[in-house]
Amino acid sequence: MHQRRRRLLSSLGGLVRAEVPADTLTEAIPVIDDGMAVGILDIAVRIGQTMLATGASASDVTATIVRVSAAYGLDPVHVDVTYNSITASHHRGGAPRPITLLRVVRQTAPDHDKLRRLQSLVADVGQGLDLARARTRLREIRRSPFRYGPGIVIVAQAMLAVGVAVMFGAGPLAVAVAFVAAGAAAVTQALLARAKVPFFFSQIAGALVLTLVAALTPLLAMTSIPGGDSVRPSVIVASGVVLMLAGLTVVGAAQDAIDGFALTATGRILELTTQTLGVVLGILAGLQTARVVGLAMEPPSEALPLGPVPLQFAGAALIAVAVAVFNGAGLRIVVVSTVLSVVAWIGFLAASGAGLEVAAASGIGAFAGSFVGVIAAYRLHVPAVAITTAAILPMVPGAAVFRGLLGIVESGEDPQIMIAGFGTLAGAGVIGVSLAVGASLGIYLGQPVRASLGGVVRARARLRR
Repeated sequence: MHQRRRRLLSSLGGLVRAEVPADTLTEAIPVIDDGMAVGILDIAVRIGQTMLATGASASDVTATIVRVSAAYGLDPVHVDVTYNSITASHHRGGAPRPITLLRVVRQTAPDHDKLRRLQSLVADVGQGLDLARARTRLREIRRSPFRYGPGIVIVAQAMLAVGVAVMFGAGPLAVAVAFVAAGAAAVTQALLARAKVPFFFSQIAGALVLTLVAALTPLLAMTSIPGGDSVRPSVIVASGVVLMLAGLTVVGAAQDAIDGFALTATGRILELTTQTLGVVLGILAGLQTARVVGLAMEPPSEALPLGPVPLQFAGAALIAVAVAVFNGAGLRIVVVSTVLSVVAWIGFLAASGAGLEVAAASGIGAFAGSFVGVIAAYRLHVPAVAITTAAILPMVPGAAVFRGLLGIVESGEDPQIMIAGFGTLAGAGVIGVSLAVGASLGIYLGQPVRASLGGVVRARARLRR
């Protein structure tokens, strides 16, 4: 009886006991309660919110939030990014309800130096930076002011217009007028921004001031200033148009649309369309005002010719430097942007020399700049969106936009001139789409190459150990 009871207890013990091999490895699994999960989601979403506000694409924001959450042991995390909000949710199996956070992006303004610092923070998080120190660094980044003061930003905007004028082979007087006109437009926009005027009206006002200054340039021929009769108003306005369109998220909108972020892409495209329409309305108002006061300009019959090739490269480099500076970039981004602008312009000239149309050549130039830019961004730890924007901006069709609008305003009763003006505007739109597609294609084809290079670097590092 006693042996039978012992065997029964032994059998029952075998049901709840399992033999564990002595060499079985054990791993400590971190316990993440609801409070810690909320803290992890909070810092991940705040990083994503700051990235979206400083110019990152929706796909980059989504990947960053998931990456930061996983680094602290929170997985899976579902992220939804719209044009002005971010929602992140984590639902553990068996939990009665998910943990969800929503952050609203109230204001967006490119700040590429802040974006670079955020990328550095995310890289450190992936390498084991603890949560408390990550919060402290993020707070410092979010509270840091813009890298440059308003005066430097205005000068950089005016220098962008100078770069465009140099590309068209303008003389010293025309370059000076372009600087003054763009500076006046930039000051006007800065004052309106301080008064909290919506950016749409700021675009109208800036383009109006720019066009009126350009309309006054024929008066220089009546003075004794050398070269006063050779200043072309179309060059002045074209340089200003590029300035007005420099801050628009053309590449970001195209990238979000291709990535499948339809709502975000729609919002950015609508913003792009609205702000471009503001420039168009401002130029039209300026042209009509000039015509009323007797300073009407004759619509050019053909496209503005570019200057000598060395001046084209000098102008493209100057544009890239100016764009990088008024987007808040540091020295490293400025240098890389300058090099990439030269690479993109080489691609444009090579395609044009092969007989391709301007739109196709612009797309190829944008592809070359963005493809090399994605690889350089990984190696040099700079945001790809920052250097890609600076690379493609010299190819923005500012002269074509002004030529089309001028043809429409000055057409009078001649329908052929009006039709030609609308055709020129349509061509400028095709060039803009080509730039966006070429830049997006370069980013997507460059990412696998960048990943392969990263794998090679990590493999070599392991071999050295």
